[in-house]
Amino acid sequence: MAEETDADMLAQMILLAAAQHDLVKLKNLLRNGSANVQDPETGSTPLHAAIAACAPDIEDEDNKEAPPVNGHINGVSEAGSSQSSELLEGALKTVRLLLQNGAIWNDLDSSNETPGCIANRLGLEQLYDVMVDAGVRAEILLNRLDEYEPLEDVESEEEGEDGPDAEDNNERLGLDQDEPVVADTPAQDTSAQQDNFADDQREVNSEQFLQSHLTYHGDRLLDADKNGVMMTWEKDIMEKTAKLLTPKEGLRILNIGHGMGIIDELFQSQAPSTHHIVEAHPAVLARLRETGWYEKPNVLIHEGRWQDVVPKILEQDQSFDVIYFDTFAEDYKALRNFFSEYVIGLLDAQGIEGEGGRFGFFNGLGADRQVCYDVYTKVVEMDLFEAGFDTEWEEMTIPDLDETGEWAGVRRKYWALDKYKLPVCKFMG
Repeated sequence: MAEETDADMLAQMILLAAAQHDLVKLKNLLRNGSANVQDPETGSTPLHAAIAACAPDIEDEDNKEAPPVNGHINGVSEAGSSQSSELLEGALKTVRLLLQNGAIWNDLDSSNETPGCIANRLGLEQLYDVMVDAGVRAEILLNRLDEYEPLEDVESEEEGEDGPDAEDNNERLGLDQDEPVVADTPAQDTSAQQDNFADDQREVNSEQFLQSHLTYHGDRLLDADKNGVMMTWEKDIMEKTAKLLTPKEGLRILNIGHGMGIIDELFQSQAPSTHHIVEAHPAVLARLRETGWYEKPNVLIHEGRWQDVVPKILEQDQSFDVIYFDTFAEDYKALRNFFSEYVIGLLDAQGIEGEGGRFGFFNGLGADRQVCYDVYTKVVEMDLFEAGFDTEWEEMTIPDLDETGEWAGVRRKYWALDKYKLPVCKFMG
């Protein structure tokens, strides 16, 4: 009981030191505590506290009964430019110290905000940029670790599963096997709060999706759980995408994922010389048959998962001027594998008027909150560069989809932002 009380007290001291930007005290406390402790009532972490401390002191008598949230009192959000340079500098140093000590960049508080969300809402651009950069580093590291395949240690296999030096290794890392690494925090399930960007934010995996029942409801395509697979509010995005990817008629086009057929209809309006469509879901394939796509001239429908179909197309030495990718219920790793393993072999380097082919995709990663979207936009741009592509971004304004009633009858919103960043990728050089 005493140990639990001590741990709770340590957590509160860490939160207070972070909020006060007291670097000396915070450094000392982090020797025995965690940078990821959370307040039992607000869910605030030290990162939340450090950033929220930069909020202005605003009194609003008309709304004083409204419950405050981290750095946001009674709905007022005018901040940032009025903050003293001393306060901001203290916050920046505190945030960097916490990140260096393992603070999680995308932990959520009880108001469903990450530290970056608070910085964005308060207009604290420098702090927001620090949080975005922290997210980029974390996601790139996770992506790289996902690719890592540890070598088998023959010696350790002979001497036991953990090997003879497992305890020594823990000591080198500063881990005490008898005590938890992280200071005690309030009992709560934070796993459901984490923004998992390796997921496409819709909580459906590819195998489940391909076995699910889909329904076309005029302006939307829904799965059995009423998740939006595709909706007509995306049409403006698709129109701009098609315009940028297909500036002339007679091009060779490969599209991965038909959905409602919006982008394919737009591609067809440009009279492509060849138009390949890869689609795996039985319901969408049935729709393609019903709407006459199998009979359209120069259109070839490939039935199956792109992971099975595209390698066969590559083996046929076919080249394309335009490639577009928009699948459902696949993680970021699938997109990265597609452009790094296949687009580089399928996209014509000469392409459109000698300027090279063009590759695009629906950029919806992390679109439930701005900080996540900005993180993954940077991550994908870096991975595209590593694969040999230059990426140009066209920013588009998205109307308030709640006001227009787009989400009525849809279980989960997969878009919550007012800006869309449209990617157009070409080979470097």
